[in-house]
Amino acid sequence: MRFDEFVDMALYDVEIGYYRTTRKRVGREPGTDFLTASSIGPLFGQLVVAASVSLLGPLNPRTTTFVEIGAEPGASVLDPVDHPFEAVRTLRLGSPLAIAGQCIVFSNELFDAQPFRRFRRRRDAWLEIGVRLTDAGLSEVELDAISEPWLPETAEEGYCFDAPWRATELAREIARQRWSGLFLAFDYGKSFEELAHATPQGTARAYVAHRQSNDLLAAPGERDLTCHVCWDWLKTAIEQEGFTRVLAQSQESFFVHHAGESLARMVGPGTMLQRTDRLALMQLLHPGNMGQKFQVLHGLRA
Repeated sequence: MRFDEFVDMALYDVEIGYYRTTRKRVGREPGTDFLTASSIGPLFGQLVVAASVSLLGPLNPRTTTFVEIGAEPGASVLDPVDHPFEAVRTLRLGSPLAIAGQCIVFSNELFDAQPFRRFRRRRDAWLEIGVRLTDAGLSEVELDAISEPWLPETAEEGYCFDAPWRATELAREIARQRWSGLFLAFDYGKSFEELAHATPQGTARAYVAHRQSNDLLAAPGERDLTCHVCWDWLKTAIEQEGFTRVLAQSQESFFVHHAGESLARMVGPGTMLQRTDRLALMQLLHPGNMGQKFQVLHGLRA
């Protein structure tokens, strides 16, 4: 099968899919596999609220619904955070993707969790990578040569290009819904140039027990599979659906520019942040932690 079909099965199959299991995947507890900003504590949600209100501009937050897509079971970025929004909706795995009215459509590490295609450069062509099952187990196999307008024109021999095309289709599907307001996506990704020329081994990784692995075929359904999103593709997808002022910036820069007043109140003279909040800020903003590793794509359709 094609590699994206294998990833789709490993992550979302109703019987074995990694994201279909009921166990806790996110957090620091034994048995979890990775951390996200949402798992750090309510401070992330507070900064998301402040930045969202700032980016809405003339749109009234009190007539706006905050829609979170892809939250883990039993979790929400706004629990337990005060906010000015008219309503909050959480669309989890399996929920119909139906969005209408004036909204903030928020996601955190949604797009990197979508199936992706893999290609390898051989001579002057891109060969699609698939997965084969034999008596010896699962292995990668090079399939037919593929010609797509979005593949890099050139690359060195053996270069691996992980194409997050399904993430781009999801962004377009969200943007095509009949709603106005703010598109707000936190994730990790790279520009097309970086994916095409600066990552010769590809960006796909597996995560289990807070460890990163390059063995993408081991234990399907028992570990997370992910690859970097392409910010250029996502940006183009939502711009084509009428979003303006679309920008991808580092998480550090995003919060400093759009939630600066809230940050100033947290760390200003006379304030005494609890140790847990100080650590959370360091995790969210420091360039060596999530500040540069994660980026934020946002755009407005008024």
